Amino acid sequence: MRVLLMLSILLSFESYAEIYKWVDKNGAVHFEDRKPQGQPYQEFKVRSVSGVQVQSAPTGAIKKTVSKETARKSVILYGTTWCGYCTKARRYFQANKIPFQDNDIESSASAKAEYDALNGKGVPLILVGDSLMNGFSESHFNQLYRP
Repeated sequence: MRVLLMLSILLSFESYAEIYKWVDKNGAVHFEDRKPQGQPYQEFKVRSVSGVQVQSAPTGAIKKTVSKETARKSVILYGTTWCGYCTKARRYFQANKIPFQDNDIESSASAKAEYDALNGKGVPLILVGDSLMNGFSESHFNQLYRP
């Protein structure tokens, strides 16, 4: 029992990191975990939660413009280009022919506003019908998508 308690504490560890975004002389955008030398940059504080958390979306945050069956199967990913778990989720959806809406919260103000309305705290944030998934694992996703 004590081992299970310790394991659950370790699996829900939360950490913060700094990510630096900068543009080189050729216009290419870079994201790094170290400050660029001699370049103007933008700093982001990123919250990372290990493990996957599933919860209901906040009331009113989901648009009710589709049928219940479509809403149950709808998948929206809120993520970034540099997030490894976002990439893993995208590849899984594509490999399994799961239609999804891919919203980059750094390049789209409307995607960021939706993410904020869902009380997003880390990436990826995946909306499956009216359930929110913080992080990504195939088994947790399948429990939500294929009940």
